[in-house]
Amino acid sequence: MKKKLVAMIAAGAMIASMVPAMTAHADGHTVAMICDSSISDGGWGMACYNAMMDAAEKCGWETMYSDSIAQSAYYDTIVSYCDLGVDMIYAPGNQYTDAVLQAAEEYPDIAFALLNGGADTPEKAANGNVSSLLPDAQQIGWIAGALAGLMTESGTIAFIGGMELDTTLAKYAGYGEAAAFVAEENGKSVTLLDPVYSGDFSASDKGLEFAKAMMDQGADVFFGDASAVDSGARQAIDEANEAAGEVKIYDIAQPADLLGQNDCVIGSQVTDNSVLIELSMKAVEDGSFGGETLYGTLQNGVLSAGELNKDIIPEDVQTAYADYIQQMVDGTFMGGAETEAE
Repeated sequence: MKKKLVAMIAAGAMIASMVPAMTAHADGHTVAMICDSSISDGGWGMACYNAMMDAAEKCGWETMYSDSIAQSAYYDTIVSYCDLGVDMIYAPGNQYTDAVLQAAEEYPDIAFALLNGGADTPEKAANGNVSSLLPDAQQIGWIAGALAGLMTESGTIAFIGGMELDTTLAKYAGYGEAAAFVAEENGKSVTLLDPVYSGDFSASDKGLEFAKAMMDQGADVFFGDASAVDSGARQAIDEANEAAGEVKIYDIAQPADLLGQNDCVIGSQVTDNSVLIELSMKAVEDGSFGGETLYGTLQNGVLSAGELNKDIIPEDVQTAYADYIQQMVDGTFMGGAETEAE
């Protein structure tokens, strides 16, 4: 056990979070989260951690986590938790797929919940102990894109990604198609710049660099899928707005409601992954976990639009945006375009 604990420390595990889980496991269930970004990044890592904590509180589970771990440590960190006897591994990102599938084959009695996992990933698990939790990436892009299409004045919008994952590509595509549709309906046109990828969700300095370059190309509305990188981009946008003496370049945050975190944030796309994690926990408890993809959509309440910055967004735009969101819920947006979850 001492050797395993040393390995967990090396992988970035938080000992403070381990102790209650280790002492209480005999009387209940335990979930362990691994994350390559920080749980205090103000973005993806924080939102995914909070989702786990919310679900665990509802279900009475103990929690453990390791954050800011390197890609080379994914598998070893998962195995360290498996050897401690956790009931479920929660891996929030498609980038963990290979490590999850390898560990799932070696630990058939442990459940693996892969957030943003591929729809076909569960069937690749020989032991049937993997489920994908898949928020509808296209709808996520739509929620941000509709607001971007309404708010852009320059006609140029931007997207920053962490890694070139399938889900990130789908968010980019949805963002672009919704922005173009909404802009055209309102007598404007939109150009979506080519996406840029940091390759690292923790590199806030790259967010600063990317945002400055894209603002130089005329971008006035940003959306990202890059965690701390997005935070760096918002810093650069705030600095540009401060230099100009007014907020004219905007950011749309995700996956939590970050209104007020930065002056440039005009709204957020919100993903309540706790709903999907809670369903996974209940499936573990009743013995039905594994072999399926659980989708999160606007229709089942996993996805939503956050609060709008009403000091910046005109009232008529607020009304138009609310109408577009309702169309998405009703399935009539863009003439009833199908989403990946359908």
